[in-house]
Amino acid sequence: MGFRSWFGHGPQQAVRRTVRSHRTGPVLAQAALVTSTGEAWAFATRAELLMISAPEVATGQGDAESRGAPSVVVQREWSDVDRATYDTESNVIQVHWVDGDEPTPLPLDDRRSVLPQVLRERVQWSVVLAEPVKLPGGRSARVAVRRRADGELFSQVIGGGDVDLADPGTAGAIDAAEARVRSAAGLPA
Repeated sequence: MGFRSWFGHGPQQAVRRTVRSHRTGPVLAQAALVTSTGEAWAFATRAELLMISAPEVATGQGDAESRGAPSVVVQREWSDVDRATYDTESNVIQVHWVDGDEPTPLPLDDRRSVLPQVLRERVQWSVVLAEPVKLPGGRSARVAVRRRADGELFSQVIGGGDVDLADPGTAGAIDAAEARVRSAAGLPA
């Protein structure tokens, strides 16, 4: 899929140039985002999620405005995504990150966008194996073997801020689960 939208306008030329200079794979889906500060787009490539913003800036000549230089707001591999939720009523995707960063909202401008489906498929593709881990004190975590766009496999531990890896019981449970998923994926434990 090129930069033209099947159902409306595509991103401005400066946004397209910014995407070309930053992406690491072909664009699989794109969506205009609702914004009050200019133009914003989300792009799903084979390797990553990109969000580009081109804010409106006053020209100083009455009420005429132009676009500022586009900037990359988000550029993250699919293996950085813990999960994404899509609220069909508000038409907003919330992207949750494995590192605990604040979720990134993607308020879609068009309800016919295929971005939610492509985002889901790319995140699922990146997860090879996953196992929930029950921890002392009723807490939980997940260990997973994930795949990068180049096919490299690696293990990942995903837990909340309340997971204390200094606790021997917690560390032991996570280490054992990580060894199991790594072994099952053919990685050294």
